[in-house]
Amino acid sequence: MGASDSKLVFKKGIFRLSEERHIPADDPYWTSFWELPESSEDIFSLFAPADVRRTRDNALENLETLILAVTSRLFILRHHPSFPDPEIASERDALNCIRVLTRILPYIYEKESLQPWEERFFWGQRRKRTRKAAIATEVLFDESQEEVREAIPTGDEFEDAKPLAEELIDTLIDLLFFSDLTVPKQPHGRPKVSYAIWQSGVGCNATIPTTKEHESNRCEILRLLLTLTSQSMYMSPSVLPQKGTRALTHICTCPDKQVVLSVLCSLLNTTLKFNPASWRVPYNALVFKDPKQILVTYTLQFLLVALLYPIPEQVGAPTPKNFYRHFLGRLHRPQDFQFIVDGMTRILNQPLQANASYIPGTQSSVRFAPEIIMLFWEITQCNKRFRSFIIDTERAHDFVILILFYALEYKGDASRHGVVRMCAFLLQTLSVEKNFGLNLNKAFEAQDTLPPAIRIVGFRGTYADFLIQSIFNLITTSQGKLTAIYPALLAVINNIAAYVEGLSAPTSSKIMQLFNSMSSPSFLLANDSNHDLLRSLLESMNSTIEHQYKKNPEFVYAILKNRKRFEALRSFTLESGQEEMERRNRRRKEAGGSNDPLEPGSTRSSVDSLRSPTAPLARVSTLGNVPEEGGAFAVGDDDDSDDEERPTPAPSSPSENPSRASSVASQADDDVPRQLRGMSEKARGKMPAGASTFSRQNSTTSLGTQSIAGQSPTGAFEPTAQWIESWLPELPLHTILTLMQQLTALIPRQAIASDVPSPATLRKVQEVRLVGVDLTPIRVHTFEWSPMALGWYESLLWGFIFSSEMQVSKGTLGIWNATSIKLFRVQEAPAQGPSLTSPRGAVDAVGSNIVSRIGSINLRGAAASAAATVSSPVTGTTAPGPFTRNG
Repeated sequence: MGASDSKLVFKKGIFRLSEERHIPADDPYWTSFWELPESSEDIFSLFAPADVRRTRDNALENLETLILAVTSRLFILRHHPSFPDPEIASERDALNCIRVLTRILPYIYEKESLQPWEERFFWGQRRKRTRKAAIATEVLFDESQEEVREAIPTGDEFEDAKPLAEELIDTLIDLLFFSDLTVPKQPHGRPKVSYAIWQSGVGCNATIPTTKEHESNRCEILRLLLTLTSQSMYMSPSVLPQKGTRALTHICTCPDKQVVLSVLCSLLNTTLKFNPASWRVPYNALVFKDPKQILVTYTLQFLLVALLYPIPEQVGAPTPKNFYRHFLGRLHRPQDFQFIVDGMTRILNQPLQANASYIPGTQSSVRFAPEIIMLFWEITQCNKRFRSFIIDTERAHDFVILILFYALEYKGDASRHGVVRMCAFLLQTLSVEKNFGLNLNKAFEAQDTLPPAIRIVGFRGTYADFLIQSIFNLITTSQGKLTAIYPALLAVINNIAAYVEGLSAPTSSKIMQLFNSMSSPSFLLANDSNHDLLRSLLESMNSTIEHQYKKNPEFVYAILKNRKRFEALRSFTLESGQEEMERRNRRRKEAGGSNDPLEPGSTRSSVDSLRSPTAPLARVSTLGNVPEEGGAFAVGDDDDSDDEERPTPAPSSPSENPSRASSVASQADDDVPRQLRGMSEKARGKMPAGASTFSRQNSTTSLGTQSIAGQSPTGAFEPTAQWIESWLPELPLHTILTLMQQLTALIPRQAIASDVPSPATLRKVQEVRLVGVDLTPIRVHTFEWSPMALGWYESLLWGFIFSSEMQVSKGTLGIWNATSIKLFRVQEAPAQGPSLTSPRGAVDAVGSNIVSRIGSINLRGAAASAAATVSSPVTGTTAPGPFTRNG
């Protein structure tokens, strides 16, 4: 449609679509939709959103006829013996049908009132013309219409057919493997659909030849498949996992093993054969029009959409399997695992290799990193052999460093917090394996080669030391904006604690700093769940003492150095805690501010406003006599005053920074559930009868019914003495207090007072045989899925897809641009001028801003960020198996 008059004809035809009612189905007008356009840009630029909506709202019957016309034409072409012959059965006709459907479908999905019509039209049983009748109506020769009608016996013109959407999906899957359209031309006499795996790798040792045209056609087909499945975007995170989407259910429950394996291996191999090092321009955002990179974008996204999808449960019937997930979990050959690991490492390694670039910020433009992290998490969850492979071959060490890099690199960018959370949950998933913890005791000697974002100055130690110190840095430098993942990060430490040996002095010091912060009055009294974080940390310390006492003298010495904090915690009271906070505030005012590195400089502890101003401050000798060395860092501090129904940050929220670009955010920013960590039976038995494991404690209702703490007249959390008594006696202090009692009697006071322990002191520590400290069974703190967690996870993935599509289309032709998405919220910020590194379009959407409660520790999360995020409510529950997920 190069000529302007052709474009004018097409545009006039689009106006006719909404202005003229009931256009006959046999009108030659319909052929213009696949005969006139010459490119995807023609259809997306001329068939504007307003045109689609006007037709949908004013002439739905015409939109219905258009869909029937283009799908019928596509089905006829797919079965035509000459397709894709440019003269008889044109490839361009098929691509234009695909493009028209890609343009229309999001505007059908966005209108909720059309759901009954959409269900009936796309998924209802139907009758269609027989193949004989369809071909006969195409006048290929000069017969009269009477002769054509005589050739078709009456009653044989129509037959029962499967639902329109099913036939469309099956046709598109076939077209992904169609001779001379997306794969090489088949010899005469061979079937047109070959199901040949596109690339070598998993399940295939040879790469089939391909052309730029074939790759471009694959992109167009995958784009429509993504559009068909994108109905997910138009549901809320709480509805999506239960309801699902019919298109994805049909794709993922396909019973044909050959089809599933061909699609799965083609998508996986094409993605993992991608080599970003072939880019010679560091800022590849400038050249994102490369067909191969666009193809990898769509293969990776469609692969993840299929793998992540949980098949909705069916009442009274067994839930069907997600066969893509099933067959990925059945992989077992070491060479396949090696291929997968090498491919993912190649992509994730880019920013580390780009560290030496002369152009600052090069590593930030790496493509596909969040999606590859998601793919890695999926494989580790559904394939236990793969988990064993990466752990036993010690490739898990490489992934630990890479995951920590992305978590630390993205922690300061609110639009990337969803990726940071995913990194924390992935580490938790890996840490449940015993061999993972044991292998962390290997010395880590490549620290000097790491990028500055992850390098630890003067580091010497094991991978366990590096992991624990990095977790400490992630917690203490995130300014309270990542409170949702503190339970998961502490669960990682808990899972490896029983296996770590030779913890270094700096690592032991970091653990003590965390303890000092979490046992401080301002932290414990900030909300009704911070004490669970303290409990988790104490459990990990106990586990190391009980199972690896003789192997960790530096750690034991650090506990002895901090013995006053442990002793004071045992006699902690509400009055002593409030008194110490008052004293600390006075010291801070006199000093002109806090120098505490663990406390965000701009965030004042919300406890100051929570405490009743008239509370009596009786002097008692407990924590009041022990300075708050670590101080309180903002865990839950910044959302105590949030109202559940307010979707914006509280005025004092430290995350209230303007977004640098447009973004995607949750519609339920403050309605945030949490996941219960793996509890002991004793602790679980203390829960109120009938209490749901999926609690949303930002809700004042659940706070009022499940917490014995009070509330101030403003609705804020108000600690009470009764509330403290409900958890303080349950803190696991026995092991540590027993250890301190015995060691202080055997080791001279001067030796404990020294900043650096002498070798003799450390030997003495190792020689002591503890009495009264019993080995407790090692407990695994697993990451568990729930419907709310799946809603968050899918919103994160679709946020990646939405954002990526805006970059592929440069912000002008995005499939879902300006539609009414419910899974996340698209926020437009003031436009910033393009730069070499960020040639932005209209919307830059990424991340995850839902504060997820994962880990099992009840934790009040941060207020919603004003910056870009994709989110959904997240929670979880404790279940028998560590890797359970429907589908």
